[in-house]
Amino acid sequence: MTSQIELNQEAQSEIANIVADNAISEFATYEDYLDSQITQQDLYYLDLVELGYRGAGDPIKRSEFESRKDVAEQARIAKRNNNKILSHTGKNISSPFLSALAEREEGNRSGKLTSIIFLRVLNSKGQEISGYIDYASRLKNENFDQYFNRNRVMMPKSTDLSFYNWGKYILFYKTDTQICTCNSTQNFQVVTDNEGGLLFKNKRDRKVINVDPKVKPTENTTRHEIISPEYIQIVIYDHITRRKS
Repeated sequence: MTSQIELNQEAQSEIANIVADNAISEFATYEDYLDSQITQQDLYYLDLVELGYRGAGDPIKRSEFESRKDVAEQARIAKRNNNKILSHTGKNISSPFLSALAEREEGNRSGKLTSIIFLRVLNSKGQEISGYIDYASRLKNENFDQYFNRNRVMMPKSTDLSFYNWGKYILFYKTDTQICTCNSTQNFQVVTDNEGGLLFKNKRDRKVINVDPKVKPTENTTRHEIISPEYIQIVIYDHITRRKS
């Protein structure tokens, strides 16, 4: 008899949890949930409903509702990220540069790979700009459909690992101010005190990537030059990340 009672209690508890989870999914706020718990004749007891004295069934307390709501939202975000369709999927990609980005998208999104992209290109003013780009960081913070759909050309930005606007000269007179910036990202630390040029330290495995073409690539790093008509120069450094033991 005791075992039967315990089983009934467990079943009732499980049913109560299912009901509670359904309520959390159905209602956006705790106030919406409270409104569902009262009838016309209970309206003047609204405050008492929150305390658990009135309503249809046993109301969920505010703290429990908000806690479960937060857990459900985190689960929803995780599921969305895990099921994310890659930006290049289904796109008609003919550009060699975009093909190179498509080949590396899954690896950079998953963290198996971190790619640094060096670009030299002319901007809309005819100025040459160049920079080193953390591809994984850009994927996380930008909608790459605009690039794979060819609505925009990917350009270095002042917020990238490095950015340099070479300015424009007419008869030896500079008409625009040259701009140079460096920024660390969530994946790389920029090392600027190296006499040979910029270095990028991977924050995950602490390996230092030397982008000097005269220097042998760092361990687990490969250098690839891409020829694409939209750009003056493209070089991609692929670094296979290994968690530091």
